[in-house]
Amino acid sequence: MRTGVGTAHGTFGELLQGVLPERDGDFLVTLPVARWTRAVFRPDPAATGVVVRPAGKRKALRLARLLLAEAPRPAGGVLTVSSLLPEGKGLASSSADLVATARAMGQALGLAMPAARIERLLARIEPTDGVLHPGIVAFHHRSVRLRAVLGSLPPMAVVGVDEGGAVDTVAFNRLPKPFTAADRREYARLLDRLTLAVRAQDLAAVGRIATRSARMNQALRPKRLLDPLCEICREVGGLGVAVGHSGTALGVLLDTADPAYTHRATAAAQACAGLAHGVTVYRTLGFSGPVRPVAPPPPVPA
Repeated sequence: MRTGVGTAHGTFGELLQGVLPERDGDFLVTLPVARWTRAVFRPDPAATGVVVRPAGKRKALRLARLLLAEAPRPAGGVLTVSSLLPEGKGLASSSADLVATARAMGQALGLAMPAARIERLLARIEPTDGVLHPGIVAFHHRSVRLRAVLGSLPPMAVVGVDEGGAVDTVAFNRLPKPFTAADRREYARLLDRLTLAVRAQDLAAVGRIATRSARMNQALRPKRLLDPLCEICREVGGLGVAVGHSGTALGVLLDTADPAYTHRATAAAQACAGLAHGVTVYRTLGFSGPVRPVAPPPPVPA
């Protein structure tokens, strides 16, 4: 057996998250950013179990034990997880930890790790973001299954702030959703519009949809900085506002190809610094290979 290495990208919250009219309607649409988790698994045939570093990565440890139970021959070892994604903020940190762990251990143990297998394993642990798939995807995070690959977008920047604290993903997903039948129909319309916007590479439409999703999410997990951030977005000429629907992060979306980008980004960062301690600029993630849209399956009847 050899040392295995796996990586997974994070997201800046979601472009859209809500509930569709169909059964198993909870869904989100990812916003991949250029920040990663890296996992390294060093197998030791003499070991009887797995040690995870840092010790607080308990979900990664649980997944490691599931994978060792599926390995063709007994093994143990040390799993080290390193991440640039802060925890509990809505940046898919735990999802990235788990996907990177699955890839690292699969490589070390000789286990094929197609997306369907990773989804099956992660469904046993927690609701999960769609970071195991390249590109922007619509994902059923509670049942851990891909809905559709929407494609990719031109580069954007996110001037982000953090309201503070942390959100437990598992506890958040146990909350009853306050969305009405009319809300569910609106989420379906927004998903259709976002699918077309990604296909058309229409960043302005993407920004409007992200802002609407952030506002609708105020009924579930209100963010005190949303209104001020929307005002900053208007003042600097941003595309819209994205939030971690189940986290504490908010950010102004900017088109990096805009000739006025540097001015807009500087103005946004200065204004955001007056709202919260610390401002971070994220870049959305491009993908080296083609990301082909995949149509969603037929809806499951409610």
